[in-house]
Amino acid sequence: MTSRRRSRGLSLRARVLLIASLLLAVGLAVGSTVVTGFLQNYLIGRIDAQLRPMATGMAQQTPSPEPFATTIAVTEGGGFWDNYVAFLDPDGGLIEDQRLQEHSSATDPALPHLDINTVDARGGRPFEVSSKDGSVSWRVLALTTNNVAVDQESSSAQVRRETVVVAASLNEVQATITRLNTISLATGVGLLVVLTVVGSFAVRGGLRPLRRIERTLAGVADGDLSQRVPGLAAPNTEIGRLSTALNDMLAQNEAAFAAKEQSESRMRRFVADASHELRTPLVGIRGFTKLFRMGALTERADVERTMDRIERESLRLTRLVEDLLLLARLDEQRDPTDSLELERMDLRTVAAEALHDVRALDPSRPVELTGPNGDAPAAAPTYADEARLRQVVTNLVGNAVRHTPEGTPIRIGVGTVDGHAVLEVADEGPGLTDEQRTRVFDRFYRADDSRSRTDDGGAGLGLAIVHSLVTAHGGTISVDTAPGAGATFRVLLPLVDAASADEAE
Repeated sequence: MTSRRRSRGLSLRARVLLIASLLLAVGLAVGSTVVTGFLQNYLIGRIDAQLRPMATGMAQQTPSPEPFATTIAVTEGGGFWDNYVAFLDPDGGLIEDQRLQEHSSATDPALPHLDINTVDARGGRPFEVSSKDGSVSWRVLALTTNNVAVDQESSSAQVRRETVVVAASLNEVQATITRLNTISLATGVGLLVVLTVVGSFAVRGGLRPLRRIERTLAGVADGDLSQRVPGLAAPNTEIGRLSTALNDMLAQNEAAFAAKEQSESRMRRFVADASHELRTPLVGIRGFTKLFRMGALTERADVERTMDRIERESLRLTRLVEDLLLLARLDEQRDPTDSLELERMDLRTVAAEALHDVRALDPSRPVELTGPNGDAPAAAPTYADEARLRQVVTNLVGNAVRHTPEGTPIRIGVGTVDGHAVLEVADEGPGLTDEQRTRVFDRFYRADDSRSRTDDGGAGLGLAIVHSLVTAHGGTISVDTAPGAGATFRVLLPLVDAASADEAE
């Protein structure tokens, strides 16, 4: 647990260097072990290759009164630095032994018991034994002989089985392996140190982009959301993909924070405007009631006028509250169509009723029913909530009547354009500026005096409701206007065929 906590406390650079150094050390150790093992087996194999012909040659020689004379002749040119030969009787007893080409102070090999049966069981395979003083190892090969000996007195032939032992010292092999291990260890340590130092600089350079990313994110944490990670590597590399992903995330965060600030600003403005609009009728109602309680309304006509004003203010307050509740319901719906009762209808129905509404509001005002481009009206089938769509048209018509001078012509257009059902309400009034056009659908927004509301007008929620209802129907609303050129509000809704296809999906 402690080592794990310590490793977690290391920096990425230190951990990369540590892992690379450990892998390098393991690789060098394994490589050195494999090379040493192969070399040792090779050298011992060479000794075995020279021991076998020596032992075979000695075992095949005719017995001699001086056996080592034959041995020297057979082993001459054997190439070993330190050799040992011995003759054993059938029971394993030593007949005679001798060191040949002795170049070391190592003692003779400590031979195990080698009778005829033991030698036959080994099958002529070399084996290793240590010296009598344990300082070095010997490679030993033992073979049996089947020589025929003639008895001079009885003149009879007898088969004499003896054991020939040939051994070679492994002192040079062990010295070579020791030197190789020493060289490998020194080389490995030096190489490990050098590569660790070089790797430290390489890792530092490789992690430089991460440090730049760290500085960028630190700037973002300090509040500068415009910070971006520079292009530190090719896009197809890990650093490049990380930079791209971080930049996308930072851009989304910046947009989200900006949207949140705008939303909070709109909410604060909305709350302030709603409070103001709600306060105005409430203050009026309270003032009239105070007058009544103070006895200032002595005449019946005064009381009736006051009650009439209280009723109008209460109706105004009721309309305002209902509008706010409608907007709240539309805002809280994840699927705005959940609050609508959609059915197939033709926009010409609500357009014709809008024509009658204009005439009822202002009989002296010229009004006409046309198509979207001023031609003849045409069918505009769509799926819609008829009651809510009538509210949209009523608000648009009321807006045109309320905010244009008396006698200003109004045109209502209905038809289809580019696969959409279209409903237009156009007037020839004073129009809107660009700033007013961009804010005309904001809640509680009212334009300047030329299009301001009258005393009995709305609170600036009419067009906001229109926008929310049209959006809930899956449509769009736009305004085409310019100062002195009037204003045309255009509602686009999906045609009934497109809406049916979407509903089927």
